[in-house]
Amino acid sequence: MPSLVPREELEAVVVRFAGDSGDGMQLIGGRFAQVTALAGNDLATFSDFPAEIRAPAGTTFGVSAYQINFGSRVIKTSGDAPDVLVAMNPAALRVELEGLRDGGLVIVDSGAFTERSLHKAGYESNPLADGGLAKYRTLEIDVSKLTLEAVKDSGLSRKEALRCRNMWTLGLVSWMYGRDRQPTIDWLHEKFAARPELAAANVAALDAGHAFGETAELAEAGHAYTVEPAHLTPGLYRTVTGGEALAWGLVIGAHLAGLKLVFSSYPITPASQVLHTLANLRQYGVVTFQAEDEIAAICASIGASYAGSLGVTSTSGPGLALKAEALGLAVSAELPLVVVDSQRAGPSTGMPTKTEQSDLHQAVFGRSSDSPLVVVSARSPSDCFETAIEAVRIAIKYMTPVIVLSDTYIANAAEPWMIPDVDGLPRFPVKHRTEPAGFHPYLRDAATLARPWAVPGTPGLEHRIGGLEKDFASGDISYDPANHQRMTEARAAKIAGVADDIPPQGVEDGQQHGRLAVVGWGSTYGPISRAVGNLRDEGLDVSHIHIRHIWPLPKNLGDLLGCFEHVLVPEMNTGQLTTLLRSAYLAPVEGLNKVSGQPFRIAEIEAAIRTRLGA
Repeated sequence: MPSLVPREELEAVVVRFAGDSGDGMQLIGGRFAQVTALAGNDLATFSDFPAEIRAPAGTTFGVSAYQINFGSRVIKTSGDAPDVLVAMNPAALRVELEGLRDGGLVIVDSGAFTERSLHKAGYESNPLADGGLAKYRTLEIDVSKLTLEAVKDSGLSRKEALRCRNMWTLGLVSWMYGRDRQPTIDWLHEKFAARPELAAANVAALDAGHAFGETAELAEAGHAYTVEPAHLTPGLYRTVTGGEALAWGLVIGAHLAGLKLVFSSYPITPASQVLHTLANLRQYGVVTFQAEDEIAAICASIGASYAGSLGVTSTSGPGLALKAEALGLAVSAELPLVVVDSQRAGPSTGMPTKTEQSDLHQAVFGRSSDSPLVVVSARSPSDCFETAIEAVRIAIKYMTPVIVLSDTYIANAAEPWMIPDVDGLPRFPVKHRTEPAGFHPYLRDAATLARPWAVPGTPGLEHRIGGLEKDFASGDISYDPANHQRMTEARAAKIAGVADDIPPQGVEDGQQHGRLAVVGWGSTYGPISRAVGNLRDEGLDVSHIHIRHIWPLPKNLGDLLGCFEHVLVPEMNTGQLTTLLRSAYLAPVEGLNKVSGQPFRIAEIEAAIRTRLGA
């Protein structure tokens, strides 16, 4: 019989699932995000997992976590300190407990707290018994035992049966927050269609965890909650990750241009999801090619653009370095090319599953000689869609490479996305040059300085192309000093002219002038937005400016920054945008830098704002 105790109503809540890399935390976190989106809540997620394919089980460096912030209000980040921590083993508890807010709820699988597992996690005594959890609320449940009981009739081995622990846990958390189990049940039957016994076992575990919440009278203990739907703009929504949104934006961008999309890439964390997504979209005219290395990938993409298609490649920081010479070729040949860079913590292989924003200088300047191109950045998973379309538009209009900066946080995070009406999006169809009369390959458009795009094999439009310097008038190879000066200046002027074709920089929140502007780019949008909003509610004179077009910078940005007494730039590097703004405008810009592999917390930015305003 359902409990008659009313559920506590919450405006927002942060839940963090943590366990061993093999415990399925990313899976149940993703499923919980899906049903939460279906419930109408706004949400944001954060996947935090190790780089090792399979770290030793039960060790602290093998802990994988998935955090979700959901609520009835607008959600802009995955949350600061979790309200609830689900710890599947001692290692997860040891790694994640420090981040839990005081008084938060800890749900642990007490059956996993064996002497051996405690030793592997570095505990000298059992924290469930020594008072180490005194400042938190705790639910100690032998999930392992209850899972084995729930699936005992499935015919699975003990090892396979214990793998259902994550579904038991998902069932319990689903009960706590009133989530519907049916979408997950349907998904399990589809996922394990070839092994119905696995589907049945996982469904049984999910149902058992859900039933436990009721039968153990957790509502009476104050562990039952309700989170009302958020007031979102009416429309058709789905959850989307940054990797998925980038892929779909590229497809729609090519569609709006009337071009075939040819995507050539080499797998690299965290960019591989773009390749995986596009590989399943062949019915939309997408050609994907997994190259043997980063250089081959970008060269194949350049070849596709030379042949009249839209060439696209993706990578992360180390791969962008390898692509640098070929990027110079695309600049010299003046071909449209889109390069997606999902940044990660470096240098070298660094921390490949952790987030960072340290490729900005490499994207803007990281090529031999003067090789200018366009750089844009996405601010969130859903914003990746529009940013990808913008990159395609600029690349083909100005016959230039465009780098799209994402990062690990954006690539793996998920949030609700209202599916747009593609038919209502503005088109920018490409017109390849077909008329031989008066043709030469570098006859520039007066407005954009873009050269004509002539498809090889078009009669009368034969021309020479490559990395050697060309004569401005004929396109023939030239070593003339004055011509090289002219061509270098022409390529630079073309990119500088893109600033005339992008929106003036606006203010996201606050006044157009004042004491302090907090300037961000990329995935810092969420924590900056929430921090500035919170402090403006307190009456502080602070505004938020967020930059999408990194290079060239918006034409009015310098004047806008000059309207503030102080400028603070939070970024996940040692001050790369800060340096760029100082050099461009000689402005008194101060950096707030974080290179821990973790995204900014709202509280960190709030504290920095208060310090600078003397509040």
